[in-house]
Amino acid sequence: MDFGQFNLMSYRTPGTSAAAVYDLAVEQVKAAEQADFAISWFAEHHFSNYSVCPSPLMMVARCAGETSRIKLASGVVIVPMYNPSRLLSEVGMADALTHGRLVLGIGNGYQPYEFERFGEDLKDATAKTLEFMEMLDLALNNETFSYSGQHYSMPPSHIAPRPVKPGVPEVWVAGDNPDLHKLAARKGWPVMVTPRHFTPEMLAAAKAKLAANWAGAGASAKAMRFATLRHMCVTESKQEATWFLDNVRHQIRMSQNLRQREQELAGGVLVEKPWAGEATLEEMAGYMMVGDAHTIAERLVAEIKAANPCHYLLQFQAGATDLKTALRSIEGFATKVKPLLEAALGPLDRIGEPTAAMAAA
Repeated sequence: MDFGQFNLMSYRTPGTSAAAVYDLAVEQVKAAEQADFAISWFAEHHFSNYSVCPSPLMMVARCAGETSRIKLASGVVIVPMYNPSRLLSEVGMADALTHGRLVLGIGNGYQPYEFERFGEDLKDATAKTLEFMEMLDLALNNETFSYSGQHYSMPPSHIAPRPVKPGVPEVWVAGDNPDLHKLAARKGWPVMVTPRHFTPEMLAAAKAKLAANWAGAGASAKAMRFATLRHMCVTESKQEATWFLDNVRHQIRMSQNLRQREQELAGGVLVEKPWAGEATLEEMAGYMMVGDAHTIAERLVAEIKAANPCHYLLQFQAGATDLKTALRSIEGFATKVKPLLEAALGPLDRIGEPTAAMAAA
């Protein structure tokens, strides 16, 4: 098991510049590399302050020159929103610019608000994503390729920007779609779930659901590599913890409103509206990875024992929380929380990784 740093790149304060949001993310990526995180992830969303990153691959390219070891990942590319010809080339270019450090996280999207403004139909998203992944495999494993599908076609073509290593870069799959997870099973790609599965029991149930998809695809569920996203603030200050949780709730409210077609904008800023069934700040404080190092370690140990993840995507900044808080949490996780995990669980690199015997079972 290893750990990643996740960048949503949202803002809460009206008038916040996109440049400031990007700079905040870049500084976290550099800190994550210094703290020996495995991957930095960059989200993709459009048309609101929920995220001002319309292109995770551009952020990958931006951070390629700021780092040298950490993998740089799309978290995720919303595949059906792209012209496939352009995306094929941009994947190859991003991998080349990072000298082979690209992790291609993919998903089919979930926000109707975004799809409508791209002139796309959400019901076609899965089929288009599956077709693109077929094209990617052909394009990067052959000098030339052609493709004819229900949604996409391409005459004989050569993708000039090539990844550093022959073939398709490392791929991870996000979301709840069973067809995408069956593809992941056939390919052996890791799968990721969101913070909606916020207790050890819920996370274990989510993993079991995905494992059923693997079994349905004829693959061994024991071979599945499973990751989850978590907000994190390492702090001994109750005031700071409460402020962080308030900003996390703000982020969740925006996401839920967009998911349920209940979004309302005041200019370019989403109006913050509670959603049915949301947790109180006090309830969130009882289960989120927010608090002192020992509290966070205890909660992580419970999750790890329940769900055996191979990777955590950790989001250290949300809404209007500042860079200093995020950098303190990155350092605090690396120097305080991680040693507590190792003391409780032993070598972390043995967790969540299937052995050859398990994969064959």
